[in-house]
Amino acid sequence: MAAIARGSITSTTWGSVNGQEIKKFTLRNEACQEVEVITYGAAVTNIRTPDRKGNIADVVLGFDNIEGYLSSNNPYFGATVGRVANRIGNATFVVDGQRYNVSKNTGENSLHGGIRGWSFKVWDATIQDNSVVMTLVSPDGDEGYPGSVTAIASFQLTNDGELRIEMKAQSKKATPINLTNHGYFNLAGHATNAAELYKHVITMNADRWTVTDSESIPTGEIRSVANSIMDLRNPTKLGNVIDKVPGGGYDSNFCLPESCNDGKVNFVAKVVHPSSRRRLEVYSNQPGVQLYTTNSAPENGIVGKDGAKYFRHAAFCLETQNYPDAVNHKNFPNSVLRSGDTYNHVVVYKFGVEN
Repeated sequence: MAAIARGSITSTTWGSVNGQEIKKFTLRNEACQEVEVITYGAAVTNIRTPDRKGNIADVVLGFDNIEGYLSSNNPYFGATVGRVANRIGNATFVVDGQRYNVSKNTGENSLHGGIRGWSFKVWDATIQDNSVVMTLVSPDGDEGYPGSVTAIASFQLTNDGELRIEMKAQSKKATPINLTNHGYFNLAGHATNAAELYKHVITMNADRWTVTDSESIPTGEIRSVANSIMDLRNPTKLGNVIDKVPGGGYDSNFCLPESCNDGKVNFVAKVVHPSSRRRLEVYSNQPGVQLYTTNSAPENGIVGKDGAKYFRHAAFCLETQNYPDAVNHKNFPNSVLRSGDTYNHVVVYKFGVEN
């Protein structure tokens, strides 16, 4: 094969789903970093980045083939999640006086867009300049949601290690929208599990969090993180706190300071793996971020890339987002997209090496 120039985007066929071709795109930069995305679920499948010695590892969980992503064992690895990420209580909401009932897929509630949300769809894709741009049309009534929505997810890898994901949506009718990318990260390498995850040091730019009930549905209370296990504003080793969190790990929406609710891209979090010195910084224009520490992996694990088994606490997620169930809480930021407006969500995952 001919050598591929650095700073390039290439594509290949990666199987099919119901007769629809799945494409995989590989983005490369001049810092020996690579990102791979597929058109099924607009999912990020691989992120390869060097450590302090130049050793390259894949730092996101995923599968080797499309069959893995189609399996019931797939916990949204790397996917673009919508039409509404996170949960909607009782799978119902009211917009402009009209009640809508959406599909229930976690008890009586709706999670991550329903039974066949956008993470289960095949997106169209093109290469535009230095980005992979994926498009999806969600019809009126899809999973019970009102309005035909056109969504765009674009992926760009810069030479300074930024994976920039921009998610946009326009609707023909008022509808709640809350997209996120559901990457599962372990900066020691995707196969290293809890032994290395516990060594990660996390800092979060979050002064409050949204309290939830036993089914992870927000009660409406927004509580200060001060003097609690939710206070991650100073560098915190995950292994020192993860087992002290009710439920056996983090799975909560953290709120950025109100000064960050300005529509601009703000600092969200920083995570460092001390021995490899790999660093991840997250920036976003969203008001919240879900920190999830893979608490619900099955006891016998999930077989992922290279035959690796992923177990409980194998990785962390930082899912930038609006607050969960915002459509049902007037004190949460607005989540209803109206005809003529554009939903715009930018998240930057910046990979590098800590000095």
